[in-house]
Amino acid sequence: MTQAIVNLLKKLSNAYGPPGYEEEVRQIIISEMEKIADEVYVDNLGNVIAEHKGSDPKIMIAAHMDEVALLITHIDKNGFLRFHTLGGIDPRVLYSQEVMIKTEEGNIYGYIGAKPPHLLKPEELKKAPSIEQLFIDIGASSKEEAEKQGISIGSTAVFSPRFKELGNNKVMGKAFDDRAGCTALIEIMKNIKDTSCTVYAVATVQEEVGLRGARTATWQIEPDIGIAIEGTTASDTPGTPEHLTSTKMGQGPAITIADRSVIAHPKILRKLIETAKEINIPFQFKRTVSGGTDAGVIHLTKRGIPSGVVSIPCRYIHSPLSLLNINDLENTIKLITAFIQKEEK
Repeated sequence: MTQAIVNLLKKLSNAYGPPGYEEEVRQIIISEMEKIADEVYVDNLGNVIAEHKGSDPKIMIAAHMDEVALLITHIDKNGFLRFHTLGGIDPRVLYSQEVMIKTEEGNIYGYIGAKPPHLLKPEELKKAPSIEQLFIDIGASSKEEAEKQGISIGSTAVFSPRFKELGNNKVMGKAFDDRAGCTALIEIMKNIKDTSCTVYAVATVQEEVGLRGARTATWQIEPDIGIAIEGTTASDTPGTPEHLTSTKMGQGPAITIADRSVIAHPKILRKLIETAKEINIPFQFKRTVSGGTDAGVIHLTKRGIPSGVVSIPCRYIHSPLSLLNINDLENTIKLITAFIQKEEK
């Protein structure tokens, strides 16, 4: 396990980055990219675009900075916060979780509560509380006290960070979708410094709420090839039938054939498979046609961009904590690095 990669993933995982509020993640990526890229800039929407200058073809690799989060929509008279989700979060994972809210006064921590179990009716005990039944408790006793702590309508909350190394090359932390992809993005740029083609490494905003940053970034860059790097569902856990197991942790990067946002371009798909075999790394296919990535808008830009997706399998994405195998992350970096080097003219 490469400790430098683990340390970078930890820093990115622990950073605060709801959709539209990716500043903390953005600054980490800018700091890393300025050491290795020929040019680094931020567009009007907040995407970080790092360029390795060269000749054709122009290759865009993209990973998103934002994470699923909560948007505060109401503060009641007793200081409890009601919220709406930003991105897809299963309500079952929210109850009894610790969250962090960034304010101008500093970080505020809270607990997601609901009506106590001993007060529930028998039929209510049979199902998880809905979003409307949940609230965030920050210890305030009134609306005014909550507001004094810096909370307001429009504040955002994320799951509280708890990155840990578990041993056997496994790590656990929040927002591996897609801070694992952001880690790969940086490491790939380190590896292709002598490559002759032009490479744009783009850390995108607002993917979790509609692939928004990738749309504007691709329009500016007009690449010849697009590759989205994602943290995807590893469902190799008890209770999942074999035919519904999308990916498995530890079996290498997952190459997408199709999902709900894109059908991988046959040329890109074929080259990714050929490259993985040539460099002798394990790889797998994403076996369920579900979800979507930045490739969903990259491939539809202007006259169309041949695109593909390479993902790092992560258990429990869009929840308080995810697990991944660092070997999968390292092999994702190797695969996309080699793919770019094969594109040299």
